[in-house]
Amino acid sequence: MGEAKKIPRHLQKYVVDQKYEKYTPIDHAVWRYVMRQNHNYLKDTAHQAYVGGLKSSGIFVERIPNVTDMNKALEPYGWGAANIDGFIPGVIFFDFQAHGILPIASDIRKLENIQYTPAPDIIHEAAGHAPILCEEKFSEYVKLFGQIGSKALATSEEHDLFEAVRTYSNLLESGKATKAEIEAAKVNFEEKQAAVTELSEAEQISRLYWWTVEYGLIGTVEKPQIYGAGLLSSVAEGRSSLTASVKKYPFELQNVIRTGFDITKPQPQLFVCNSFEQLIDAVNEFSKTMAFKVGGTQGLDKALRSNHTATLQYNSGLQLTGTLRRILMDEKGEATYIQTEGPSALAYDNTELNGHGKTTHQDGFGAPIGKIKNMKQTLHVLTDKELKENGIEIGKACTLKYQSGVQVEGIVVQLIRKDGKLLLISFKDCTVSLKEQTLFEPEWGTYDLAIGESIASVFAGAADSEQFYADLEEVETKPLVKRALSKLEKLYGKVRNIRETTGKDTKAELVDVIDELTNDFQDDWLLRIEVMELLVKRNFLQDKQVLLKKQLEDIKPLHEEYPVLIERGLLLTNS
Repeated sequence: MGEAKKIPRHLQKYVVDQKYEKYTPIDHAVWRYVMRQNHNYLKDTAHQAYVGGLKSSGIFVERIPNVTDMNKALEPYGWGAANIDGFIPGVIFFDFQAHGILPIASDIRKLENIQYTPAPDIIHEAAGHAPILCEEKFSEYVKLFGQIGSKALATSEEHDLFEAVRTYSNLLESGKATKAEIEAAKVNFEEKQAAVTELSEAEQISRLYWWTVEYGLIGTVEKPQIYGAGLLSSVAEGRSSLTASVKKYPFELQNVIRTGFDITKPQPQLFVCNSFEQLIDAVNEFSKTMAFKVGGTQGLDKALRSNHTATLQYNSGLQLTGTLRRILMDEKGEATYIQTEGPSALAYDNTELNGHGKTTHQDGFGAPIGKIKNMKQTLHVLTDKELKENGIEIGKACTLKYQSGVQVEGIVVQLIRKDGKLLLISFKDCTVSLKEQTLFEPEWGTYDLAIGESIASVFAGAADSEQFYADLEEVETKPLVKRALSKLEKLYGKVRNIRETTGKDTKAELVDVIDELTNDFQDDWLLRIEVMELLVKRNFLQDKQVLLKKQLEDIKPLHEEYPVLIERGLLLTNS
C-alpha cells in the first residue's frame, strides 16, 4: 500500500497481497483484449470522465494494473485502493468505500469467460470502478453510499445466500470444478435464494447500488451514457446496454429498489439518472427509512432478523454492540428488554467504554428499555445530586421499577458518564426481573444497567470496529506456488515481447509463432488476433495474414461467442 489511505484495522483482515507475478502472459492478453475493445467503444459512449479517469487512476490498456500504483494514483481524488480476497460481504464492501478505499479483487477472468464473469475480477474492479471515481460528484456519491450502505441490516437468510453466491461464482470461474460440484453449488444457491422471502433494507440498498454504481446510465432515456462499472468492464454488456434490446427507464428511487437483479445473467433493463446529484439525493432519501435513522422496536426487529453483529444505540448515546438474540415486548408490541448473545461491547460516540469490551461481556448483555416509574426526568440527564434524591447512590441499595414491569434491585457500585450524560449504573448483588421471570441473578456477577429510555438507532456492524474486531484473524494469504509456464503461455509471452520490441526485425520470430499455433494450438483465437495485429501494423507477411484469417474462420464455429469475439478483434488490428 502507498500512503494515500490508511486501512482501518477491522478492514485489514480482508486485504491480501496482489502477488503481481501470478499473472500469466495469457492473463495480460485477456486484460489487453477487453481493454482495447472497451476503450474503443466507450470513448464515445461512456461518461466523459471515463477515458481521462482510466489514466488518472493508474490503469493502462496494455497490462494488468498494480493495485499499489492505483492506490497512489487515486490519492489526489481522495481515494485509495486495496487488494482484497474475492467476494466480501456487502456491508464490508461499503465500509471500504465509506473510508475512501476502493476494494479490488485481483484475480482475472479466464479466457473462456472473457465477455463476462459473475465472480469479482480485476477488469471489473479496477477498469470498471476506478475511472469514474475521478469525477467529483460521483466520488461524493460512492463515499456517501458507503457510509449509509455499511449500516444496512440484512436478514439471516440473505447472509446465507451471500455465502452460496460466493461459492457458486468462484466455482464457475475456477476452471477446476467438476460439473457435479458446479451443479450442487447451483442447487444450493437456488435453495438459499428461495429462502429469502422479505425485502430487507440491505437488499433494497444493494439494488440501488447495483442499478447505479454497477449498472447505471446517465443523461436521458433517448441518449444515455454509461457510467456503471459492470457496463464499463464487460465486452458484451457494455455494447448491448445502449441498444434497443435493453429497456431504459428514468431513474426513480422506488422503481429501482423494487427491481431485483441476477448477477449471473445480462441485465434486461437499466435506469438512467439525469445527474450524479440525483443519486446523492436518492441515497439520502432512502436512508430515512433505515434502522439507523428510525431506531425503535422496528429497528431492533431488523437486528434480530439479521442474526449478525449489530449496534443498538440508546437515546442517551450509549451503544451496545453484539448479536441480538431476544426482545421482550409489552402488550402494545414495544420492546421493553433486549438480550444479546456471545461477545458484546459497550461504546459511546463509536469509542468503546473502558472495561466494557468483549472480554467483560463475552456471554452477552441484557438491558431494559423505557421509562422508570415516578421519575419526571430521563435518568441520563440527572446530576449526582438528583440521582441521590431518587435513591441512586454509590454503596447504597437501590430499586428501580420501570413502567414496563422490569425491576432492577441491587447495590450501586459505579456510575459511568460521558459528556455529562449518565450511560451506565453498575450493581452488585443484583436481581433483574419481569413479573415472575428472572432476567439476572446476583451470582452472575456485576450487572451493568444500560441507561436510556428508547433506542434511537440500530445499524449493522460494531460501534467501535477497531476494538470489536481487533482479534479477528487476517485473511490467509496463500503462498504463490511458482509453476512453469505452459507451451501456450510461453507463446503468448513471446508475442508480448515482440510487440514491445522496436527497431528489430521480428519476421522470423513471428513465423515461428504462427507455425507453432498451426501445428499445436489449432483452437486458440486470441493469440492469432494478437499476431494478426502485429502483421497488419508492420505491414508484412501477407501470406501469413491470409493463413491466420483462414484459421480464425475455422475456429469461429467452435463456440457461439467466437464469431463476435474474433470479428471485433480483427476490427481493431489496425488501431
